[in-house]
Amino acid sequence: MSIATRRPDSAGRAALALYRRSPAAVRAHVTVRWWSAPFASIVATLPRTGRILEIGCGHGLFSAYAALDAPGRDVVGVDIDTAKIAQGHAAAHDVDSLDLRVAESGAVPPGPWDAVVFVDVLYLLPASEQQRLLTEAVGQLAPHGMVLVKEMGVEPRWKVRWNTWQETISVKVLRITEGSSFDFVAPETMAGWLAGLGLKVSQRRLDHGRVHPHHLVVARRG
Repeated sequence: MSIATRRPDSAGRAALALYRRSPAAVRAHVTVRWWSAPFASIVATLPRTGRILEIGCGHGLFSAYAALDAPGRDVVGVDIDTAKIAQGHAAAHDVDSLDLRVAESGAVPPGPWDAVVFVDVLYLLPASEQQRLLTEAVGQLAPHGMVLVKEMGVEPRWKVRWNTWQETISVKVLRITEGSSFDFVAPETMAGWLAGLGLKVSQRRLDHGRVHPHHLVVARRG
């Protein structure tokens, strides 16, 4: 993927602009998140209308982008980090279709949701908790709802090593992200969990031209 195709689109520029008055550390974090994560490919998979929930939204950049990308979306982002939610509130308070909330760890707000999204957050939980949380999310879906999981794949090995090193610095050294350990579950395993719940599942790699092993799992009802 070229640098040109990673550049923010109009909704991405608007989302990043929300944080222009945030502290320097927040501005740096959301900028790095945009350039390192394939947000546009994830948002393109979401329904254009309906109730969207992002679990583990951090400062709310992806949630804000999803809301600004399609006016018909009503987006709720939740996270356990009260400081990040407060900073997200301060930045995005004028986005009418966006609501950022502090949520209890491991809980899924009641639906029904047309889509529940996880972007680089499940790896901070043990595999058993990841499966439980996905199961709970499916239980809160609307009749034709979907679950999207963007996580890191477990191959190729050099990308996995790079990602593990970076996450170690972010989580255990800099404490940018809440957590103490990692459990990277193979996307095929997650797909199997969701298929076992009766959903139709597809998956694809999003890491072409990137140093991180991005992988997207999409599970749909109906």
